Amino acid sequence: MPDKIKHRRALLALPMQLWTALFVGVALLYIIGLSLLANGENMTVTSELTLQNYADLLMPEYARVLWQSLRLAALTTLICVALGYPFGYFMARMSKRWRTWLLLFIIAPFWTNALIRIYGWKIILLANGPLNRTLIALGLLDKPLKLLYTQGAVLLGMTYAMIPFVILSVYSGVERMDWATVEAARDLGASAFRAFCTVTLPMTLPSLLAGCMLTFLPSVGLFFLSDILGGSNAVLWGNLVHDSLLKSRNLPFAAALSAVLLLLTGVVLFLYRRAGGRADDVVF
Repeated sequence: MPDKIKHRRALLALPMQLWTALFVGVALLYIIGLSLLANGENMTVTSELTLQNYADLLMPEYARVLWQSLRLAALTTLICVALGYPFGYFMARMSKRWRTWLLLFIIAPFWTNALIRIYGWKIILLANGPLNRTLIALGLLDKPLKLLYTQGAVLLGMTYAMIPFVILSVYSGVERMDWATVEAARDLGASAFRAFCTVTLPMTLPSLLAGCMLTFLPSVGLFFLSDILGGSNAVLWGNLVHDSLLKSRNLPFAAALSAVLLLLTGVVLFLYRRAGGRADDVVF
């Protein structure tokens, strides 16, 4: 009987495996192969095999962009964890009615195009925008602050865009917890804080790690967000890919840049699994 069940599961998983191999695996192999070719004219490539595209990535300016992208992604992840973990924890502990409303509040922004929402933040942060006008009207400022086209604006936009992933991941982990273990720790004399640190936090850590992964990886390549809120003051790795495709029209070099993101994704996924992360903790 177990063999029959395994056979049926394998058959049910076969369409998804074929879909993944065709539309994900082939595309990734194409990008890697393209990165090993030389650039031609009018967005074409030659059949010449070369490692020059990767050699060009060793230039100091690309290292600076990569460092800036990783630093901004790490800061975004830390802020999202600091704000999203308590929100997700207490949301999971609320009554079913309040949980439903809060889930709707978090998921509702996804019904609107991300560009529209980011442009909304751009309007708010303008020199003559609502935020500066309000602060001046309250007498807190004499002149408008420069809020737009700064690193802080990009960090704010990324936090706004990514924090739902942390909240929903933590919410999922807390909701599935066995609270009898927490009650047992309290019965044995542990304080509420000690019970949280020794029982709740370790049990929800895989979900928290999933939220960190879902936040960190996209933050490296959100080129449209840095363009809108950061302008030329915030160049991320995703901006390099975008510019190589549409401005330089260098397909092999854009593929090499994308291959670096693929490698980074693989490293983060490896660290996630090594740290105890599981596939069922990823809520998206």
